Amino acid sequence: MKTAFVNYRFYILLFISLFSIVTMFGQSEASKWKAQIAFGVNMPNGSGFVSGFEGSSVNFPTINLGVQRMFKPQYGVKLDFGYNRIENASSSPYFKINYTRINAQFVYDATSVFTFLPVNIGVVGHAGPGMSFVKPLTFQDNNLSYFNIMAGIEFHYTVSRTFSVYLDTSYIYGVSGDFDPITEGYGSFNGNLFTATIGLSVSLSGCYYCD
Repeated sequence: MKTAFVNYRFYILLFISLFSIVTMFGQSEASKWKAQIAFGVNMPNGSGFVSGFEGSSVNFPTINLGVQRMFKPQYGVKLDFGYNRIENASSSPYFKINYTRINAQFVYDATSVFTFLPVNIGVVGHAGPGMSFVKPLTFQDNNLSYFNIMAGIEFHYTVSRTFSVYLDTSYIYGVSGDFDPITEGYGSFNGNLFTATIGLSVSLSGCYYCD
């Protein structure tokens, strides 16, 4: 429990540091810059586990931290980091996994397309490549790293002109090979991951693209 608390505290401090750095750059460019933080759950694809070492179908926590730059009201890019804890299913031997990723993504604000939505609801899509890092905490020799492709959609509820609450659902496709030998898969994971999170999105310095 103490180790888990330390891990969560580390990622919160990392977000605060990123937020501070981006704010310094963003002060002269208004809210071309945004910061995001979200918490939720993850659901790993069962094919990513070897037989006998299956993971739980739903796991907590998932923590996502992102810095986003909008070039136009409709599109931009973001760099984001994700931390996911995966644990064993009840029928499997005990294990825990830290699954982290970093992705560079294209962002498209599709709100103007959905004209029937209420004025304070926004829809934002995002997709892009990245790297996944799997660190088993029980079978510590079975570390993995591999490319991934991530895509997701965010539903924003605007609280103010510079602040919104959002729901994000994302799918992370792992570009990885089979475990060889099979023992490399004990307590590890090389598959795809679905995440669902609730977060906050903050425009850092004003409202550059507000109407």
